[in-house]
Amino acid sequence: MTAAVARTRGLVKRYGKLAAIDGVDVEFAENRIYGLLGRNGAGKTTLMQLLTGQIFADGGSVEVFGRSPVERGDVLRRLCFIAESQRYPEGFTPAHVFSVAPWYFENWDADFASRLIADFALPLRRPIKKLSRGQLSAVGVVVGLASRADLTFFDEPYLGLDAVARQIFYDRLLTDYAEHPRTVVLSTHLIDEVAGMLEHVVLIDRGRILLDQDADELRGSATAVAGPAAAVDAFAADYTIIGRERLGGLASVTIDGRLDAAARARAAHSGLELAPVSLQQLVVHLTGDDLASPDAPNRREAA
Repeated sequence: MTAAVARTRGLVKRYGKLAAIDGVDVEFAENRIYGLLGRNGAGKTTLMQLLTGQIFADGGSVEVFGRSPVERGDVLRRLCFIAESQRYPEGFTPAHVFSVAPWYFENWDADFASRLIADFALPLRRPIKKLSRGQLSAVGVVVGLASRADLTFFDEPYLGLDAVARQIFYDRLLTDYAEHPRTVVLSTHLIDEVAGMLEHVVLIDRGRILLDQDADELRGSATAVAGPAAAVDAFAADYTIIGRERLGGLASVTIDGRLDAAARARAAHSGLELAPVSLQQLVVHLTGDDLASPDAPNRREAA
């Protein structure tokens, strides 16, 4: 059994009448790469802020390395949280950021940081406030990777990077993770880009966990069926449907579950086309407005 580095039980965080986090039970195991996925406002950032001791819970419990993260220096030194809009002191340059980072991260690797700085061509002496959006994102990526924190959260800090720079981030993360395993949590909307590197997926929607499952189990766990509407409806009648589209006399449904050989043969005989569903498509179907209600009959339950 892999040990959990962080866990919550019945976790609740409210803002007025809104429950941003609503009774969440979740665990993050050591030395795995997680995808924390969900729509804007789903509760991803709030959950990460609770796990890193930045805000207080209104109910339930949070444990990181077996203790509450709030005001615990021994816990916080093993954490790194890189936000989408990371803030730095007025007048700071990237050089200032990287020079003070060792004070906060006990596993900081200055040589690795230097290589990353060169990879992203960061201007070390330029004031932070004069950096481009991509350069500012690169500063956060360097800190997050070079910290080598036992538990590292990336809350979409790389959205300002272009496609080439994002690929550099993914490559450096995977290479360094192989040599220095730790727990990494990626919160992102660029699901297709990171899908291949994720080992476990946690999907949150409206403050509740919809999905908590190994990525290998999720791959191929849903199937798209397309063709004449009547044939699609007849074929899908016995399956759980998590997505449906119709255009004139044609229809497409997303079936929750793998199809066996007999079902595939039956689909082919009916003139239907089958296609795998990507992780991003699966997330869209599970969190779409038509399936967003907790009372929706065909909603996939959290594992």
